[in-house]
Amino acid sequence: MQTAPEAFEMHFGIRYLFYLYLMYRSPFFIVLLLLLFSSCRQYTEFVKSDVTYYVDDENRPHGYLGKSENSVFKVPIEIEILKRENKSTPLGLQISAFGSFDVYWDGVFVGSNGKMAKSGQPEIPGTELTYYQIPEKLAHTGKHIVTVIGTQSKIREANRSIGLKLESFLRLHRAPLIVMSFMNLMAGAFLIAFIYYFFLYINSTRKEAAVLLFGIICLLFFCLLIIEYVKFYIDIPYTHFYTRLQIIGLLTFIISILVPWYFMLQFGFKRKRLFLFLLVLSLLTIYVTYYGHYDYTAIYFSYAMCAASLIIAIDAAIRKIKGGLIVVMGLLASVIVNKYMFYDFGLFIAFTIIVLSMLYLHTIRAKALEEAHNASLLLSSRLQLELVKKNIQPHFLRNTLTSLIDWIEESPQQGVVFIRALADEFDIMNSIAEDTLIPIQQEIKLCQKHLEVMSFRKEVRYNWEEKNIDPSEEIPPAVIHTIIENGITHSLPPKQGGITFCLSFTREKQYKQYTLLTVAKNRNKKKENSSGTGFKYIKARLNESYGSNWEFDSFAVEEGWCTTIKIFDKK
Repeated sequence: MQTAPEAFEMHFGIRYLFYLYLMYRSPFFIVLLLLLFSSCRQYTEFVKSDVTYYVDDENRPHGYLGKSENSVFKVPIEIEILKRENKSTPLGLQISAFGSFDVYWDGVFVGSNGKMAKSGQPEIPGTELTYYQIPEKLAHTGKHIVTVIGTQSKIREANRSIGLKLESFLRLHRAPLIVMSFMNLMAGAFLIAFIYYFFLYINSTRKEAAVLLFGIICLLFFCLLIIEYVKFYIDIPYTHFYTRLQIIGLLTFIISILVPWYFMLQFGFKRKRLFLFLLVLSLLTIYVTYYGHYDYTAIYFSYAMCAASLIIAIDAAIRKIKGGLIVVMGLLASVIVNKYMFYDFGLFIAFTIIVLSMLYLHTIRAKALEEAHNASLLLSSRLQLELVKKNIQPHFLRNTLTSLIDWIEESPQQGVVFIRALADEFDIMNSIAEDTLIPIQQEIKLCQKHLEVMSFRKEVRYNWEEKNIDPSEEIPPAVIHTIIENGITHSLPPKQGGITFCLSFTREKQYKQYTLLTVAKNRNKKKENSSGTGFKYIKARLNESYGSNWEFDSFAVEEGWCTTIKIFDKK
């Protein structure tokens, strides 16, 4: 019967090729996966044990430590070799136990682990897992006695038993090398992914939390793999055996929070704080309930993570958000994999599917951002063209030039002033055509020049006033200018006096607001609406610079007409 570690080793290569496909998504890795699955039988034969043996695992020795910390224990364990398929390679013995001890095979010393405590000398802790080569003349089929003599000065409350395994000595040493090779590839892939997404985040103008979160998750997966298999790199004394498991549990705990959080950000899940609070509470309950049972803790952490992610994905699928159904299918697949496969293998495959779903969502998001960027470029070009057209449209030029001719004929000196005002307005308009935001003082200067030009054209006195203007503020180009044009068009020329435009600025805790009051008598209109070309230009400019963080309103007041632009602080 195949043991759990053997099953783990058998599937380890498949697991990490899945990880590599996850990170690189290359056709090469797809072909490699297909080849590996098609040759699963050969791989199984490669890792299959060539030693058939029997040891009474149900009656493993307990309570052998003695009362004193330096008490020497002696544990004899019967083991029977039933069959050896390959006698050309030496037999190996694997022992899993706490303490420092010497190992004897049928009374013959085969090796030691650490140094036992002696009078006046403290114990030098050994490692939890050790390998020994059995002399070939003693490796015949039949019954044998493995004797373990040693001390265990630390972690005596663990009361662990002694585990034995027989295998080819070469395979005992080769199996960790196979595991480490795939682990190194996988860890490197996750590390590169973290570095890429970290640099993508810090160099991006839009600091998306989802990008940073995904990079952190990749880093945690890298750390999880390193800590999981660090025992193959260095000798860990049994006194620190549980330290490694505690770090693994902590990493799994954090990952179990961050993965659902990532899905919440991508799918726009409501009540994020409440859901995260319930998830953390569930994970803490699992930790308290299964305290000290590290495998169970990691298993139930992953279950909680998968359940929370599934709830979020189902909610997204119901709301018909793109990618929601795919993530639901991926999470259900991970549940099935984890149910019907050996835990270590199933857990990592489940993690692979989950991270693959996260990458799929990220590609969707990246595509949407790219499309939005391209659309913004087109919008920006169109708005630049609209801005230029605003002052070169035929009827504007015709009426302006006609007025200019009249002024030159009647008053050449005022005609020159008219020409200079018109030239200044065109200069300012030309200088700001390609800008997304301009200083408010430049916008005010443009408005003043336009009012000066229109005063000559319509022979109406247009006055400009401003209150509490902050010179450091910026605004999209020609927005106030467009509002003034509408004010001139929709205001009745006064019989005496003039029309006054008053621009004021206020700043509140969460927003800033521009208010333009047109003091004049309004033309008779059935209903004022915001579907005109001027208002469309204003809204397009505000959307280009501030996204959805703005409000625009225009309405009649007792003094005349009031228009407000409210810009909210970015969240």
